[in-house]
Amino acid sequence: MRWLTVGLLALIVLLQYPLWLGKGGWLKVWEYDRQLTEQKEATSKLEIRNAGLDAEVRDLKQGYEAIEERARFELGMVKQGETFIQLPEKASEK
Repeated sequence: MRWLTVGLLALIVLLQYPLWLGKGGWLKVWEYDRQLTEQKEATSKLEIRNAGLDAEVRDLKQGYEAIEERARFELGMVKQGETFIQLPEKASEK
């Protein structure tokens, strides 16, 4: 009777091994699920960034206002006939 119990327990362990530690076992499934979740988060961040870039490209293609705004703020350009006045900031008192 004792050998039968030991044999059945060994059989159960042998049957459970592939389920938990085998090629398609639960441990690998959980690891793949975690990796999938991380990849989905990274993908959603990139989709948000791409949507912003797409909107900016459409804005630059459709009108000159965005181009003019960039030229003024990033390059410091002014239109012909405009006067540029720069006011220095006050020094902070200590």
